[in-house]
Amino acid sequence: MRTLATIVRMRTPRIKVPAEEGEATYHCMSRTVNREWFFDDTAKEVLRKHLWQTADFCGVKIITHHLLSNHFHVFVRIPKKCPVPDAELLRRYRVLHPHPTKYQTIRLEVIEGWLRNNAPEGEAWRQRMLKLMGDLSAFMKLFKQRYSIAYNRSHRRCGPLWCDRFKSVLCEGTGDVLRTMALYIDLNSVRAGIVSDPKDYRFGGYAEAVAGNVAAREGLALVCGGKDWEETQAIYRQFLFGAGSAPREKGCVIPIDQFRKVMAAGGRLPLAEVLRCRVKYFTEGAVLGSRAFVQEHLAAYRLRTGRRRNTPAPSLPRLTDCGELAVLRGVRSPAIG
Repeated sequence: MRTLATIVRMRTPRIKVPAEEGEATYHCMSRTVNREWFFDDTAKEVLRKHLWQTADFCGVKIITHHLLSNHFHVFVRIPKKCPVPDAELLRRYRVLHPHPTKYQTIRLEVIEGWLRNNAPEGEAWRQRMLKLMGDLSAFMKLFKQRYSIAYNRSHRRCGPLWCDRFKSVLCEGTGDVLRTMALYIDLNSVRAGIVSDPKDYRFGGYAEAVAGNVAAREGLALVCGGKDWEETQAIYRQFLFGAGSAPREKGCVIPIDQFRKVMAAGGRLPLAEVLRCRVKYFTEGAVLGSRAFVQEHLAAYRLRTGRRRNTPAPSLPRLTDCGELAVLRGVRSPAIG
């Protein structure tokens, strides 16, 4: 007999909001092939630079990110597609090629001439560039391809670098959902035992914001609603430490006071404890948000595909105090670990 989670998994592939429906917020993750630890600090630095360059080119807003030795997380807001002036297209092209070769420099001069003269070649180039902007798949493909080429060239290797395309979860872009997902991503290095304070991990969105990256600060301002960086940092840091940024203590004896707290809470974990764990709903749930938000996108999916099966959106297990969150599909393996 098929369970609800099985039915939802079978009938709901990756969900993507069409650009004309407005901006959308996604948590994306990708791993290296065979989960190999390819990325040392130098490789992570190059990966970080490619991430910001590609986001600027595609017009994507990075809310926060985390780059680790064999995978990365990036939390992005994809804007609604809109006309882009030629001057902005050329600026973004230069961002993508900060150190152009002689051939690229000559080609850019030719492209500028096409655009000035309204030549058919210029219109074709313009349309090719516009297809890469305001689109999650185009952004991730371009980012991963550019980095794979650079990594293989510098390490004298060939073949695929990434084990799959990428995972994405469409998130409700406001309130508790936005904040919870950002905190979950910024606490990755803490869960891995690399640091005890997220500000000490060089390759995370929060650490970049603390170091002065203006774009990283603007991303966290979306989460906190702070008027300036000082206010945003104070709010977000309180959230981080309230969400359990200190590593879990190791030990095999449960203190009696902890036992009493668990019993008093009815066996549920507070959000601060849950965010110390790996929660697969945050990477494999397809859509994450309030029940109304998930039901809306489930109805849109049925309308596009013609499927009429009445499958409600499953809620996250009531193990936490993080509110009435729901996902579009369940997960096969243990969800929290």
